[in-house]
Amino acid sequence: MDRTILITGAGSGLGEGTAIGLAKQGHSVIAAAQSWPQVSALRHKAESLKISGLRVEKLDLLDHHDVDRAVSWEFDILVNNAGIGEGGPISEIPLDLVRQNFEVNVFAPLDLTQLVVKRWVRSKTQGKVVFLSSVLRVLSPPMVGAYSATKHAVQAIAEAMQDELRPFGIQVQTINPGPYLTGFNETMVEAAFRWLDDDVTFTPRSMVKQVTDGLLAKPEGRLNPNDMIAKMIELIPAREGPFRNIFPEASQDWFRQYEETTLKRAI
Repeated sequence: MDRTILITGAGSGLGEGTAIGLAKQGHSVIAAAQSWPQVSALRHKAESLKISGLRVEKLDLLDHHDVDRAVSWEFDILVNNAGIGEGGPISEIPLDLVRQNFEVNVFAPLDLTQLVVKRWVRSKTQGKVVFLSSVLRVLSPPMVGAYSATKHAVQAIAEAMQDELRPFGIQVQTINPGPYLTGFNETMVEAAFRWLDDDVTFTPRSMVKQVTDGLLAKPEGRLNPNDMIAKMIELIPAREGPFRNIFPEASQDWFRQYEETTLKRAI
């Protein structure tokens, strides 16, 4: 059965590609973008592709007017995809940036989700909540600690919510992408250089670049986003499936190796 799906953060990257792909499959999709320029661009793209099932709306999760309006929309799947990333050493990153990262990635989607599931429970809607987590949901490589911490939190919230909402017929699922080349990871890393200063901070900018290049500059750190989009199109509308979905398989192997190395590391 075709479903009605709200995807936040659909103005670019995996969110945009998934929204378009699901609409092409016949689902009714509300693609929510943060800004009006993103809304206009995606509406134009949907029109040029002649996709009738794609409705594009503005939804800034930090704008309570937008959120209030979004809760009134009719849909039975909520995909919490919107997010930002702050890079740089967690030992020095300004706390206001960490708070902002948590506000966008954790508190804002939790607020929206609480409002949505409360409405679903009252209307006896057997809906589904999907959280876009990350392969970083249980590990934290250097220089991306703030972002990793938000994904740890998202995973914890989703795991608790899964059991809490099951009695009401509401599914909860996480999708945990590896390092896909959408520009998100590169932007997160680059963001650190707006506050890193070799005359002020003790972590050299060259060190940050060396570490992050080691994470992202290799082919395994620049995966084809179309592969992840195809997987999301498969997972999101499904009424059955695993709770946690790390993709690709190579990322699961990398996670296991990283965890083993970390556990054996001497202090």
